[in-house]
Amino acid sequence: MKKSSKGKELQDKLSYKKKNFWKIVSEKEREDAFVFADEYCAFLDEAKTERLSVELAEQILKTRKFVHLDADAPKNAPGYYRINRDKNITIFRTGKKDISNGCNLIVAHIDAPRVDLKQVPLSEDETTQLGIMLTHYYGSIRKYQWMSIPLALYGVVIKEDGTRIDISIGDNDGDPVFTFADLLPHLAKDYNNKKISEAIDADKLQLLFGSIPFPDDDIKDNVKLNCLNILYEKYGITEEDLISAEIEIVPAFSSKDVGIDASMVGAYGQDDRVCSYTALRALLDGEEPILPSIVFLADKEEIGSEGNTGARSDFILDFIADIIDFQGYDSSKILRKVLTKTNILSGDVTAAINPSFKDVHEKQNAPLLGYGVCLTKFTGSKGKSGSNDAHPEFIAKLRALFNSHNINWQVGELGKVDVGGGGTIAKFMAEHNAEVIDCGTPLLAMHSPFEISSKGDIYSTYKAYKIFFEHYGG
Repeated sequence: MKKSSKGKELQDKLSYKKKNFWKIVSEKEREDAFVFADEYCAFLDEAKTERLSVELAEQILKTRKFVHLDADAPKNAPGYYRINRDKNITIFRTGKKDISNGCNLIVAHIDAPRVDLKQVPLSEDETTQLGIMLTHYYGSIRKYQWMSIPLALYGVVIKEDGTRIDISIGDNDGDPVFTFADLLPHLAKDYNNKKISEAIDADKLQLLFGSIPFPDDDIKDNVKLNCLNILYEKYGITEEDLISAEIEIVPAFSSKDVGIDASMVGAYGQDDRVCSYTALRALLDGEEPILPSIVFLADKEEIGSEGNTGARSDFILDFIADIIDFQGYDSSKILRKVLTKTNILSGDVTAAINPSFKDVHEKQNAPLLGYGVCLTKFTGSKGKSGSNDAHPEFIAKLRALFNSHNINWQVGELGKVDVGGGGTIAKFMAEHNAEVIDCGTPLLAMHSPFEISSKGDIYSTYKAYKIFFEHYGG
C-alpha cells in the first residue's frame, strides 16, 4: 500500500472536512438508518398537524409507561409529560445528577407551513357556481407550489356545547381530495411576466370543495347549501360551527423513498417533525441521562413562536418549575439557577445545498445532504439579526462529545450573507440565560409540500440527540 505523503498526513490532521455518512458507516449502521427512517415515515404519515403530532407522541409515551405530571404522579415512573391545549408537549426523564445541576433540553417544533381555512370559509362563486373554501396561509410558503396538487383537510370543530368533532378528509381510503386549481399555460401570458412571489395572490388560494347543487331552484347558492348539507349529515356541523374550528389544509400524499437507492425521504412537514421525532426517540431509547432531560415540542414556530402554545409562552418554564417542586425543591428559589445551568439544542432543520440552486449558498459554510446532523452557530438574516449566535465554549464541548462517540456531524449556515435568512426557537430559549445552539437535519426544498431529507442525516440527528442526553454534562 502506498504510504501517505507528509503533506497528506498534515492535511488530514489540520483540515476540517465534512464526511459522507454512507462512506464511513458500517453495513449494520446503514441498515439501522433505513429501519429508523421507516419508523420516522410512519410517524410523519400520521402526524400531519400539531394536534396529531401530540396525540401520537402521547401514544408512544404511554407504551413506555411515562405518566402525566400532576400532584398525584408516582415518584418512580420512567418519565413524565404534560400537554398544553393539545398542541404542544413537554417530556421529562430524571438523570444521574440532581436537577439542581441544570437540565439538558432539546426543543423542536411540530407546526409546519400550510394553508388554513378561514372562520367563515364556505362560499359559492357567482360566475362558476362552484363551491369553494376561502383560506389564509400559515407560515412562509411559496404559494405556487401548492397549486394543482391533491390536498387533505385535518382539524377539529368545537360545537357550541363543547363537543369536539375531528375532521380528516383526503388521506383515508375512498376519501375525496381537494385542490387549488392552477391557471392553464395557454391563458397565463400576464401571469408569466410576474415574479414568482407575485404570480399567485393569496386570494387565489380558493379550495375547490364541491359542484353539485342542492335540488331546490327556489334558493340561491344551492351548491354551497349542498356542501353544508353533506357536512351536517356526515359530521353534524353547521356553518356557524366552523367559526369555532381549526382546520388545516395539507398535502394528501404519504412519505416516499426518494432516489434509485432509496437513500432519501420525501414528505410534507419534515420541517420540523424530523427533529421532533428524533428528539422524542432519543430521550426514550437512550440510557439513563447524565442530567435531568427534557424534550419540548412546540407550536407556532413558523409564525414567530407566538401565542400560548408557542415557545415564547411560559409553558416550558412552568413545567420545569413543577418538576423542581415535584423533586422536593422550591422552584421559587432555584428555577433561575437551574435555567442558567441548562444546555439546549434547538432542534430545527437547515438548508442543504440544492444542486439546482447552488448560487444561494456559500459552499464552504453550507451543509450537504447526507453529511450528518448540522450545528448552526447562528441563524437570523443579514447582520445576524434575530439570531441567538451560540458561544464557542458550548460548540467546543459538543464537538468533543460528537467526535468521541463517532457522530457524523457538520456545520452550516442558512444561505449566503444578505441573500435571505430565517429564525428558529433558539433565540427565545436563550432569553432564559441557558446555553443554546441550533442542531438539526439538513433539508432540500424546505417549506415546500414535498421536502427532502437524507436517511443518513435523520439517523445522525437521532444519534446526536441520544448522546447529548446520555453524556453531555458528565
